Amino acid sequence: MGLSKIITRIRAAEAAADRAPGAVTLIAVSKIQPPDRVEAVLDAGHRVFGENYVQEAGAKWPAWRDRYPGVELHMIGPLQTNKLKPALALFDAIHTLDRPSLAQKLARQVQAHGTCPRLFVQVNTGREPQKAGILPDETDGFVSACRALDLRLYGLMCIPPDDQDPQPHFRALREMAERNGLSGLSMGMSADFETAIAEGATHVRVGSAIFGARTVRPSA
Repeated sequence: MGLSKIITRIRAAEAAADRAPGAVTLIAVSKIQPPDRVEAVLDAGHRVFGENYVQEAGAKWPAWRDRYPGVELHMIGPLQTNKLKPALALFDAIHTLDRPSLAQKLARQVQAHGTCPRLFVQVNTGREPQKAGILPDETDGFVSACRALDLRLYGLMCIPPDDQDPQPHFRALREMAERNGLSGLSMGMSADFETAIAEGATHVRVGSAIFGARTVRPSA
């Protein structure tokens, strides 16, 4: 489909929801994409990208950042605690704060280095055992615990179950965010980002609709 068509659809969805143009940030999910595809999107002027794997991101983005000023990099995959230090050096935002042990180790790293990326708590809205994330009824307590650790939370993130209507999940996430005074909502991907925008998404994560099908998965 391509970048320009996705942006056009985002702007149309913003207008349909009576939201300001540019209210939604498009995260172009560049994980496992060939360099020429990513560079084509960079050359088109886009600067916000999402990666799932710390090792992959660290191998390719420092050079691109030198060539393309203003790049903003978002961690949207599971974050292992042993990769926290390089992740903090690479990413401007982390969307997968999903467990107390990670929050505690992240807080120690942030205190040691004095800087913190924008943080989204991942919520397992579908209560799927195979997925990471805080359960919905534990989210308020987890947000409070993170704030007690002096972690500056920006918002919430979810990935609805593949076999369910995503709208109730997006709506539930928005209600949780509002209840906790959080403005960021990272929700919506290639198949459902317009529904997410209608429910208040501030960040949508779109990969294959921009870049095409992915290739082989690298090591994390």
